[in-house]
Parts: sequence; C-alpha cells; structure tokens
Amino acid sequence: MEITFAKMHGLGNDFVLIDCRDGDLFRSADMPSLARRLGDRRLGIGFDQLLLLCPSSVADFKMLIFNADGSEVEMCGNGIRCFAKYIWDRGLSSKDILDVETLAGIIRPERVGDLVKVDMGEPVFDPGRIPVQVDAAPPVIDFPVTVKDREFRLTFVSMGNPHAVAFIDEAVEEFPLEVYGPEIEKHPLFPRRTNVEFIRVRGRSEVDMRVWERGAGVTLACGTGASAAGVAAMLKGLTERKVTIHLALGDLVIEWAENNHVFMTGPATEVFTGRVHRPFGEGRHH
Repeated sequence: MEITFAKMHGLGNDFVLIDCRDGDLFRSADMPSLARRLGDRRLGIGFDQLLLLCPSSVADFKMLIFNADGSEVEMCGNGIRCFAKYIWDRGLSSKDILDVETLAGIIRPERVGDLVKVDMGEPVFDPGRIPVQVDAAPPVIDFPVTVKDREFRLTFVSMGNPHAVAFIDEAVEEFPLEVYGPEIEKHPLFPRRTNVEFIRVRGRSEVDMRVWERGAGVTLACGTGASAAGVAAMLKGLTERKVTIHLALGDLVIEWAENNHVFMTGPATEVFTGRVHRPFGEGRHH
C-alpha cells in the first residue's frame, strides 16, 4: 500500500501530513507505529509530528497529531497553520476561517495574506487541568523546580496541551536545552509529561525562545509553546499583551486579546510531496 504525503514546516518545526479522509488508512494502520517508522530521520521520512487530515462531524475538518515517538498529542500551533495551508492550497475549502476539530477542542485558523492567524483559545491555569501536580491556586507563577544542578522557576500554562515556561538570563542559543529539557519534561510533577519553553525577555514586545517538545525533543519552533511563553511573560508583567516571539528560523506574533483568547500569527511552508510504501503489519488504531 502506498501513502501519499506532504512534507511541511512552520519555522522549522516539521511535519508530514497525510489525507485520511477516505478512512482506509486510518482503519487499517497502527498510527503510533506508523508515526515511529515514518518519523525516523534515517530510515523513514523524518518529522517532529505526523498530521492526519480526517473528516469531522462537528467542524470542517479534524486534525490528529502523533509525535515521532508515536505518542498522540492534543494540539500543535505550527501544525495547524500547515494543516490550514494544505487545505487552502488544494481547494478543499474556500473559507478564510476554518473550524478544525482537535483533541484540544475546535481551533480556528484564519488566512491573513501569506500568513496564518490562529485563535488558540483561552489559556488554562488550573493545575488539575494542565495537568501539573501542585497544590496551589492558579495561576502558578515561578514555581521552584530543581533538576540536576539548577533551580528553575516555572510558570504553568495549558494551550490545549501542557507547558512549563522557564525564564532564563543567558542567551537562549547557548542554553543546554538537551540537558534540562528532558528532565523537566518527565518530572513527576507532570502526569502526562510537559512541553518546556526556555525564554529570555528582550523588552516589552520581544521574547527569545527555545523549546523542548514533549515526545519530540528539541524542535526549531512550537506554536502552542510560543503562545504559552507569551502568556507567561504577560502574566508576570514583563511584556505588553502583544509580543514577537523570536525563534531560530523566524518569528511568531502572540496576542492575548481582551476576550481572553490567544492569537498566534506566523508562516507555513510546504516543502515537497511524495509517496511511501507501507510495508508494515496491519492493525487498527483506536
């Protein structure tokens, strides 16, 4: 069986998108296993996340997301921008604002020239809903966590998926992400693990960020992470309610609007399309 796919990225956070609207692949494939095999950067195609375009009974389309390690996640901000671009470029919808069903709820990407603006919904600060196992009233800001030889002050936010935002003083490019990221991701505080953003505030409207993504490791960008980082900086009073998040390959603009919704604006790029043979054992994903 051959699978047709598109390789895409949002500021270097890369994806393989597969159209599963006919249902055949989704019914026959073990999706976690498929994600692990296709996600291998030496033996497969390579990606941070696998995006599945599926039909929806409650929205225009449904997006399912699997990390390269096979774990399923609720939402991906860079991914949904690529998802929307794929739909618009192929004429699958003429709507400028799409309703996309995700495990984090209905997300609405909007076409804004060459960019995509996404209503990321309302940030969640309740520890039980993030989830993070701390006995504190929300929002939890600057919670001390020591890993290895260093104490971090973490601010906890959910943007449909869990985030721990750490404010650092050194340049983010020089920060040893691979040392501390996995330790915080798998810390016992987080029953479903967590994404970890290491950020440095440049000023009232600019923030530098690097991210360790749950289930993917170091990625060049993370839309939900940028949203969480922006909200965390705003919560602490360090920035205005609209900031530019500087990432390795470009910028995302994050605005926490008066209606409590967070809006993210940024690019989406299609790199190539292709076909891959699926020589895997059959098995249905549930």
